[in-house]
Amino acid sequence: MNKMSLSRIQSLRVAAVLEDISHQLEIIGHSMTAQINKDQGTAPAQEKARLVKVTRDCQIVTQQMAELRLELEEKRSFSSLLQVVEKVLQKKEALENERQAVVELGRTREAVLELQQQIEDNAVKLEKLLRRRSNLREMPASRRVTVKPIVVERPTRKETPEAEKLLEEQLELLRKKLKEERRVHEESERFLQKQHKELCEVLLRWQQSTKATQREKEERLNSVCCKRTLNLDRLMEMKRKFREMERVVMEDKEEQEKLRRQREVAGFATKLQAWWRGCMVRRGLGRFRKVEEDKKSKKKKKGSKKG
Repeated sequence: MNKMSLSRIQSLRVAAVLEDISHQLEIIGHSMTAQINKDQGTAPAQEKARLVKVTRDCQIVTQQMAELRLELEEKRSFSSLLQVVEKVLQKKEALENERQAVVELGRTREAVLELQQQIEDNAVKLEKLLRRRSNLREMPASRRVTVKPIVVERPTRKETPEAEKLLEEQLELLRKKLKEERRVHEESERFLQKQHKELCEVLLRWQQSTKATQREKEERLNSVCCKRTLNLDRLMEMKRKFREMERVVMEDKEEQEKLRRQREVAGFATKLQAWWRGCMVRRGLGRFRKVEEDKKSKKKKKGSKKG
């Protein structure tokens, strides 16, 4: 026998327990709905959200139990429960992966923002260096001597090209860094856009799958409710017929008992009449006494005639 299949008795017992639990969950869901409607506008938002979540969970569990009970009654197995558990685990894993992807996306965005800030800082530094370079080139020779009076009192013209060369090297280095940072920024942006697109596609697939599953579950639930209504109608009709047959059987039993008692009374009356008739005959009572006396008188008359 299959490990996921049960015997007829076991499946009926489990189905009965599931039906009882479903009724209790329906009662809890109705009470929660009534509590939500009662506390409308007065209860805190957190408490209201908790009640709504509990109500929705009760409805989902009731629906799953109805499907499981139907499967137990029809197929005597519980494979749908294992499928539901597997789907829940897959959904939980997908949500965890999505959450990790969102966290990673947030970290990447922070890194991109930090890199963008560094690019802006380097751009500001490059702009300052370019301004200084232009100032140095535009500065007359008489004023270039007093650029750094503290360090060198009388710099020669030889130091100016060296400063320009140093600035050129720093400018080239900053340009390379800026170019590299822009390249990294563009690659990060493309990666984030691609990842965002993939996540949107995954989310869209999950939404479509969830809607399809919800429609399927609603159709199955409606089918189960219709079958349950038909079964309840058939059960009520059978109960009515059973009560009618039970009434007919009881009336027949009462009639048979009445006839039996009448026969017993008639038999007793017949026996009593026969016994009483025998007593009257033996003792010559009533009309039986006259017959005896007539016989004796006739015998006396015959004897007198012979004499």
